[in-house]
Amino acid sequence: MAGAEPGLLKFITCGSVDDGKSTLIGHILYEAKLLHADQEEALRLDSRLGSRGGRLDYSLLLDGLTAEREQGITIDVAYRYFSTAARSFVVADTPGHEEYTRNMAVGASGADLAVILVDAVQGLRTQTRRHAHICALMGIRHFVFAVNKMDLIHYREDAFRDLAAAIDRLREELALADVLTVPVSATEGDNVTRPSPRLSWYGGPTLLGHLETVGFSDGGNEAGFYMPVQRVCRPDRTFRGFQGQAEAGTLRVGERLTVLPSGETAGVKALWAGDRPTASVGAGQPVTVELDREVDVSRGAVLTREAGLKTARAVGAVCLWLDDRPLTAPREFWVKIGARRLPATLRAIRCQIDVQGGAPLAADRVAKNEIAQCEIDFAEPAVVDLFAAHKALGGLILIDRVSRAT
Repeated sequence: MAGAEPGLLKFITCGSVDDGKSTLIGHILYEAKLLHADQEEALRLDSRLGSRGGRLDYSLLLDGLTAEREQGITIDVAYRYFSTAARSFVVADTPGHEEYTRNMAVGASGADLAVILVDAVQGLRTQTRRHAHICALMGIRHFVFAVNKMDLIHYREDAFRDLAAAIDRLREELALADVLTVPVSATEGDNVTRPSPRLSWYGGPTLLGHLETVGFSDGGNEAGFYMPVQRVCRPDRTFRGFQGQAEAGTLRVGERLTVLPSGETAGVKALWAGDRPTASVGAGQPVTVELDREVDVSRGAVLTREAGLKTARAVGAVCLWLDDRPLTAPREFWVKIGARRLPATLRAIRCQIDVQGGAPLAADRVAKNEIAQCEIDFAEPAVVDLFAAHKALGGLILIDRVSRAT
């Protein structure tokens, strides 16, 4: 995607526990002079109490919970907002421990790019591979594999090349299109914000340099226009509008829409951005749509034009299971798709996906943090599509009917 206009980049840092995710982002913030004077002083004071012999512990800029500092691991997702001369960023620093995989998945759901840390000493661990699978599952298309702790292996090129080959095999397994592998040392700062003479054999960009210039797709290539209806607006008997966020495409006054799942059609009489009329609306914008005739529209319906969306009573889905209680089939759920919630039955587990090799494994139950292909039946027709085609209607959430756990 080189050559795209730089804009706001939302990215996630992930990988196995103690691979140096928080330290890496903390070092970027420190080296790029993005801290206030009181934050720098607090970092120096807090580092004296740590395990680095008084040297700056950059992870303290991200790990703010008492439990995180006591255990030396990230637990919650830490969001940081910062800007350089080239671009603005939102980074989600996520936990690497397997117990907090659900927190990592939340961070990945809103990211455009993933920075996956790989320990140069430990190599590609199971949790590193699991995080790569989850990022791909969440629709992230752009990846940076940062091979960290190069200082601990004395900046050896041969060791880096071996790891890069393993990462390339993972790229092929997950069909990742845009991947950069870069050697770094988060504690020493090598190749984080500036090229390192100790890594002179590496001819690529620094981590921050790549983040500042990478082009990325924000989902604007989805076909047609569609908007899941979140609310029907009836301030008085003379007005009936349908409110939601335009997920893709553009819509103009006078164009015709199809209402799914009913299949009824109507023209756009007026569009409202807040309390002001507007002639058109684009992807990502909240809007109120007024139609030129009465049609049956309620919360969860989808207004669409030339998007190719479908209705279905059954789907196959790749599911990341995050509950402590194992998943077995059949089992009844509420399913949330777009703005709609409807009853459904998880009818069968086709197979479990082995994160170590990507091969399907026979399974009749799915444990916490495992990924499986499942068959789901809906009680009513639902508006769905492939995740790669229309993200907002290509994903779903399973909700337990009794406990309401998601």
